[in-house]
Amino acid sequence: MPKASPRSAARAVDPILHALFDVHEATLPNGLKVRLLANHQAPVVSLYTFFQVGSRNERPGITGISHLFEHMMFNGAKKYGPKMFDKTLESNGGRSNAYTSNDMTVYYDDFSADALETVLDLESDRMRSLRISDQTLTSEREVVKEERRVRVDNEIPGMMDEELGTLVYKAHAYRWPVIGWMADIENITREDCQQYFRTYYAPNNAVLYIVGDIDPKKTLALVRRYYGDIPRGPTPAPVLNAEPEQKGERRAVVRHPAQSPSVMIGFRGPAASDEDTLVLDVVQYVLTKGEGSRLVKSLVYDQKAVVSVSLDWSWRIDPGTVLFYLELKPDSDPAKVEGLLYAELEKLAREGVTDKELQKAKNNLRADHLRELSTNSGRGHALGHYEALLGDWREGLSLPTFYASVTPEQVKAVAAKYFAPERRSVVTLQPEAGAIEPGDDADA
Repeated sequence: MPKASPRSAARAVDPILHALFDVHEATLPNGLKVRLLANHQAPVVSLYTFFQVGSRNERPGITGISHLFEHMMFNGAKKYGPKMFDKTLESNGGRSNAYTSNDMTVYYDDFSADALETVLDLESDRMRSLRISDQTLTSEREVVKEERRVRVDNEIPGMMDEELGTLVYKAHAYRWPVIGWMADIENITREDCQQYFRTYYAPNNAVLYIVGDIDPKKTLALVRRYYGDIPRGPTPAPVLNAEPEQKGERRAVVRHPAQSPSVMIGFRGPAASDEDTLVLDVVQYVLTKGEGSRLVKSLVYDQKAVVSVSLDWSWRIDPGTVLFYLELKPDSDPAKVEGLLYAELEKLAREGVTDKELQKAKNNLRADHLRELSTNSGRGHALGHYEALLGDWREGLSLPTFYASVTPEQVKAVAAKYFAPERRSVVTLQPEAGAIEPGDDADA
């Protein structure tokens, strides 16, 4: 887990949020961390289990195992057999889901407050004694393979994103996609899964967030009852960030049937714990948040150079990627469109932002941040996310004050630093000869 960055004066906890978040913390003898937050506005509860494992913890040969395991966790355990998890939860008015990212795997349940003990029984059962059989592995493997075909192999942004990852990263595990390489998915064994489960799904590698209509003292007693006897697992091996410095632009071309070209550009960014990350949050909102944002207004409406432009800047434990995706018109020249984007980024680094742009970005960031914290599920997710990436959930409560303190000079400095040409990698989609033209009937 990353070390939290030192909090500066600008990163003081928002006083309003501090008053709202009376989080009760505990750590069981087996290493399970527990975070409890009461909210009695409605008789509902959200439970989040954060496992500190994602594609970052994998190695060649078993890429995609974290995501595959997410699927495996819904196939029954010792007490609740196959399909019983969802059936039991839904019969108690609840719902569940999960996701896997580069840095973590997260399971969450929303349910009525009177079903809390049942949900703790369900969740602790699969943490303690998940059933891992050749049959379930084969079944879920086929599901994941099909998911990969749909979302990566036959989807243009998926193909380009996968190619971009191999350009941006040469040594780090962020190089491969979260879903994994197809050959690895096909060859992951039951023994691989069993070892992965013992190591990464042990209580000492998990944090449990329970938010809603609860009594923290009684809830902690229930957690101890249901989770307390689950044995610790071995300490997961640390992930070494051996990624070398990028010393020049990198490029690749993808050829695939398409109606028009596309360009995906990744700039090497900072880690989540770096304060530049938060300034880049502001930059993202300035550039692409809303129809009046700088890049949308310039590239889509004023110059009519692209059909759409988006920016994805997601926090990661180790240095991540600032990713731009531009969908072009059929007759567009990708090199010319790239030049238009770079001109806008250079202008940002040179001239900065207007007071109006900066204030709008800050307002939208604050609104989105507080909107997530307005629900039980949002609070559980947000606080767990902050703890996983920043080392302490309290760090997230400083975001509004930090965003409010960002200056035009900081925006200029961060843009100049991270949008430098030597930090970028570019993937261009070139429509393959024989692509279906607009209006053609594929079945004709």
